[in-house]
Amino acid sequence: MRYTIVIEKSPQNYAAYVPDLPGCVATGTSEAEVIDEIREAIQLHIESLREHHEPVPEPRSTAAVVDVLAVAR
Repeated sequence: MRYTIVIEKSPQNYAAYVPDLPGCVATGTSEAEVIDEIREAIQLHIESLREHHEPVPEPRSTAAVVDVLAVAR
């Protein structure tokens, strides 16, 4: 499966979450580390859902980056 993740930079680390898997989050000291951590978190999250006989949500989210022009004041 291929899930969309969102990565946010904070002053001290990076955080990631999975819109299609509520509660599935991870942190890391770099973007590469947080990607590795969220990959593992996704695997563990799905394992837990299966162990508890809960449905595993299908990946549905997508992401895009848009450029926004600055408005002069």
